[in-house]
Amino acid sequence: MHSVRHRNRPALRIEDDNGPIRLLTSNDDFEELPATNHAQPMFTVIPAIDLKDGRCVRLRQGRADDVKEYSRDPVSMARHWEAKGAGFLHVVDLDGAFQGRPAHLDAIERIVKAIRIPVEVGGGLRTDEDIRRMRDCGVARAIIGTRAFQDKDALRRLAAEFGAALAVGIDARGGMVQVKGWVETTAVRAADLAAEADAAGVRTLIYTDIATDGMLRGPNVAAVAEFCRAVKCSVIASGGVSSAADVRALRSLGGNLAGCIVGKALYEGAVTLAELSAAC
Repeated sequence: MHSVRHRNRPALRIEDDNGPIRLLTSNDDFEELPATNHAQPMFTVIPAIDLKDGRCVRLRQGRADDVKEYSRDPVSMARHWEAKGAGFLHVVDLDGAFQGRPAHLDAIERIVKAIRIPVEVGGGLRTDEDIRRMRDCGVARAIIGTRAFQDKDALRRLAAEFGAALAVGIDARGGMVQVKGWVETTAVRAADLAAEADAAGVRTLIYTDIATDGMLRGPNVAAVAEFCRAVKCSVIASGGVSSAADVRALRSLGGNLAGCIVGKALYEGAVTLAELSAAC
């Protein structure tokens, strides 16, 4: 079992206009948060950093030719989200996803060392060694996508080896799984792949509806609900969240939906992290 090299730093507590926000200090904390209202797990809003050519960008609908740059300093951006009260950070190596191998390991390691909150990373993690390299540099949770679709035997083995430190990212358009950096559409339903991953022992699934990603028009709540019903493990939704109302709509699904990932809406100033967190 590979473990994160935790640093001896105190837990943080940041105050904003909505009161104190607890900052998580480990991946286990994230998954084992106490239930609220005795019915639903705590719902977490997770800011995203997408890396392309060493810069922070966002894509529209997962298209590599429709990109907007927001920062040339990923480490400063990570620190920014931590200071704004983020309890977890989602990082995507876009070049890695398109190339089929990690392309931003140095930048990811700098991010992990610069902040105190846990970081999850996906994009191009196609081998066991790729996952171990992420874990060795301090990443709390490695996200695999294409490999989970292609090699079910390996998925079960990896789930057993890495436990909570492994997540499966399932990206879909029209309910059908997309792989290899969102350029190849399969004939497999996202809900079916989710059920297989759940049965293999995967503890966290990240579901991205590509049609809504980067569009600022709200999430596909019906698709998220269908996805969640297919599994018992924790689900994190991604794509389209752009307002407190969107967070409330997702939160109302309850059950195993543990949070949502937000990118463009935060970078464009459509909503603040404090506003989204208050909606939880």
